[in-house]
Amino acid sequence: MQRTKSLWRRLGACLLVSGLILTTTSVMGQKAKSLFNGKNLDGWKIYGTEKWYVDQGNLVCESGPDKEYGYLGTDKDYKDFELTLEFKQEADGNSGVFFHSTIEGTKITGWQAEVAPAGMHTGGIYESYGRGWLIQPTADKEQYLKMGEWNTMKVRVKGNVVTTWLNGHEMITLDDEKIGSRNGQIALQIHSGGGIKVRWRNIKVQEL
Repeated sequence: MQRTKSLWRRLGACLLVSGLILTTTSVMGQKAKSLFNGKNLDGWKIYGTEKWYVDQGNLVCESGPDKEYGYLGTDKDYKDFELTLEFKQEADGNSGVFFHSTIEGTKITGWQAEVAPAGMHTGGIYESYGRGWLIQPTADKEQYLKMGEWNTMKVRVKGNVVTTWLNGHEMITLDDEKIGSRNGQIALQIHSGGGIKVRWRNIKVQEL
């Protein structure tokens, strides 16, 4: 009888721990989901006249004849999340990853994690139609960008705090109340001026 009671106590403890783990996982956030299926632009909306298409399983942005700004925005809004993606700059490479953004035509308000050529602050945070540059990586971190090769970027937004990583290196951490007060679309950018071509793949988001 004593052994039976002991077994029941152990079983109960295991169930309690399992329940706590499941609850904690639920509280921490959902599983990461893919934002790009490798086949088409389902789940996204094109803004502007620049080119967005799928090639060899990659999402490609490329300047068109108008050489203007262009955006590809998610159908859904996000607030607290961790976004991971890979990008390869095949030409100029001046692009970006927007968050908490709103897009009307080719006017975008929100915040951008910069994607740019070497020495132009990839991983920094820029506020569009607002305060401009909020933070840039220190000069010694510019080396982590690999032009013409695949790069991995991570952007984590939780409350007021934004952190970016490039190829496993933390680029910036920013605490900003204005960011924490908003939510909005995630969007990829083509900068104006022409001559830009960037490939993207493995775009995943985990809501926190």
